[in-house]
Amino acid sequence: MDGTVMQTDEFKVFVDGLDHPECVAWGPDGYVYAGGEAGQVYRIDFASGACQQVGATGGFTLGVTLDASGNIYTCDLNLHQVMRMTRDGSVSVYSDGSPGRKMRTPNYAVFDRAGRLYVSDSGEFGKNDGCLFCIHPGRRTVMVSDRPAAFPNGMALGPRGDELYIVLSTRPGVGKVALHDDGSVGEPQDVVELPRTVPDGVAFDEEGALYISCYAPNHIYRLAPSGKLDLLVSDWMNTTLPAPTNLAFCGPDRRTLVVAGLSRWHITRAQVAVPGLALIYPEL
Repeated sequence: MDGTVMQTDEFKVFVDGLDHPECVAWGPDGYVYAGGEAGQVYRIDFASGACQQVGATGGFTLGVTLDASGNIYTCDLNLHQVMRMTRDGSVSVYSDGSPGRKMRTPNYAVFDRAGRLYVSDSGEFGKNDGCLFCIHPGRRTVMVSDRPAAFPNGMALGPRGDELYIVLSTRPGVGKVALHDDGSVGEPQDVVELPRTVPDGVAFDEEGALYISCYAPNHIYRLAPSGKLDLLVSDWMNTTLPAPTNLAFCGPDRRTLVVAGLSRWHITRAQVAVPGLALIYPEL
């Protein structure tokens, strides 16, 4: 890797004054969503950056995912549950794990085309005790694998929809599992190793490139389908992209890369040439 593809000054503050946002998501309603460390969920107007708080769980919001009706599913660090928040801010428990294994550190959630919600449970940092849950429509929850154990974190559905890519923060790198029709998963496979980093979030573009944000150092990588790894951007000053934990392609054309930074109070955005891969928003 020689230099960076993009310069730090191409990323601009999109909205400020948030409570240490860890995650960001593009909603089916044309709004950007983010979370806060007191369980807040923020709804942000894409055009103006105007922000309102939808509600709060009272916990600590990590991953944020939406369905077709605009219900918001949050992975809650402190409550050890996946919460469901309606558009008016009403909160209920969507899942606290399976009968044989309760959630410890639910971190990120991804819907598949059948409306199943896959949830990474990171476990304890450095203990290699993470796992992967599948919440079926109707909320039946199954622990489908304890093999992605090295602090499974951000996730993304692959371009064909039949593979789930999983950040393994303490491996460190990214792996993947095949998704089966019954909601079970295949054996984990390595995708890329990222030595001396703490990767956190992932998102695909329409050409199959995988964008990987790293909590440490302040890097975002781009992995081409060929396997070529580029350093997309690096913020050695830790000001514009402070501990970039998660990222999402936003906007009507999905050409705006929005990045959450856990260690400060803002999220940033930059224009990219290739649109992001469209997400799945199931009707539940």
